[in-house]
Amino acid sequence: METLLYVGGILFMLIGLALSIGLHEVGHLVPAKLFGVRVGQYMIGFGPRLWSKRIGETEYGFKALPLGGFISMSGMYPPSRGPAKGLFRALVQDARSANDETIAEGEEHRVFYRLPVWKRVVVMLGGPLMNLVLGMLVFTVVASGIGVQQGTTTVASVSECVLPAGSSKTECAPDDPAAPAAEAGILPGDVLLSVGGKRISTFAEASEIIQASPGQALPVVVRRHGAEVPLTLTPVRAEREVLGEDGTPVVREVGYAGVSAQVAYVRQPIGTGPELAMQQAGAVTELIVQLPVRLWDIGVALFTDQERDPNGPLSVVGVGRIAGEVAATDAPVLNRLVVLLNLLGALNIALFVFNLIPLLPLDGGHIVVALWDGLRRAWARLRGRPTPAPVDATRLVPLTVVVAVLLIGMGVLLLIADLIKPVNLFG
Repeated sequence: METLLYVGGILFMLIGLALSIGLHEVGHLVPAKLFGVRVGQYMIGFGPRLWSKRIGETEYGFKALPLGGFISMSGMYPPSRGPAKGLFRALVQDARSANDETIAEGEEHRVFYRLPVWKRVVVMLGGPLMNLVLGMLVFTVVASGIGVQQGTTTVASVSECVLPAGSSKTECAPDDPAAPAAEAGILPGDVLLSVGGKRISTFAEASEIIQASPGQALPVVVRRHGAEVPLTLTPVRAEREVLGEDGTPVVREVGYAGVSAQVAYVRQPIGTGPELAMQQAGAVTELIVQLPVRLWDIGVALFTDQERDPNGPLSVVGVGRIAGEVAATDAPVLNRLVVLLNLLGALNIALFVFNLIPLLPLDGGHIVVALWDGLRRAWARLRGRPTPAPVDATRLVPLTVVVAVLLIGMGVLLLIADLIKPVNLFG
């Protein structure tokens, strides 16, 4: 059964990845067709063709390696203007020849490079934006449809005594002081309605009042068997681990009552999903900025006893492996589903951010080329000069090749690391 669950987790993530890639390419395909560009192919994957079907002028299909996708648009670059020159002239000429072949005779007006700048930006931005929308949708389903695990106002347990912070004792000794909550008469199952005269809606609000009131007698009202019961709670001063101003755990002397809350999924406002998506986008951006250092650390971890950073980059294999482990863990089904959905949402946000890197062959590189073309034309109009020829992006083929080689190298490194020394999330 555990093996079936593991495989099921991997399949869930592979299907989610295929859907994410497919919708990414739809984000390019739809505006391209709306703007009249001839689209020859819509493919999911790379390498040998597994299946395809031509509908109208476009061939739709799947290829063997599900590591991405593409659409083939007519005239991505302007036609060749003379032979290529320089060290990489063969590569540049091959790119120009392949581009020229996509321009069908009699349909020169339906090429991509002839589109206004804003339309070219829309076409290239459509893919990443589709991933952003999908990521927001997944996070919204999790946060507002299922909920976020939080401590509720229902009491789960009441400590019998006060133990020092970090104590490994599991039972109270006769000389241990009684816990304030037990002395106050709070029982498991009670629902906290107010603490210190203030109505509360979350356990965090109750904890904040208690921690700020050591030695003070606090009026407490609980609901017990449908009736409201007034009690008096006097927190004691004790060393406890709390969150500091920067969000990291610190040990401080605070008010302590000895009561814990039941944890449940609490549905969040509808705007929480997009907010979580943008937080994830910020985290991915930071990861990309630090990518050379992170990749170096992964290389070091491969040949040493150093553990891999669980927040570092992963290959498709690494993501699938984590999904399988999550699905096979001994936890409630809903908990596992939430983690898998969060993984899928984070994957789409990563695709959104990564594709906006302003380097060819990524979408961000094509957007930069279009914007540069627009700036050149605007500058020419401002100075009263003739409209310049379209930017010949094939001249950037050498840089594109370097970027592609680096991306392949990164992919190989991550793949090897995820096979030999995978990220350990479960100890």
